[in-house]
Amino acid sequence: MTTASGLTWRKSSYSGTEGGQCVETALGAAAVYVRDSKNTPGPVLTLSREAWAGFVELV
Repeated sequence: MTTASGLTWRKSSYSGTEGGQCVETALGAAAVYVRDSKNTPGPVLTLSREAWAGFVELV
């Protein structure tokens, strides 16, 4: 599991406040981190910046 300390997490302004199915992202020096906004101490996905860019391009 990735340690998520010291990261600045961001959630989309479209996600609302009613406990929807949201994720948060944080940018690191060489990676992008993704976690469930309802389970912030839970697991964190670590993606290379290239993989994240490919994902965003497809979405």
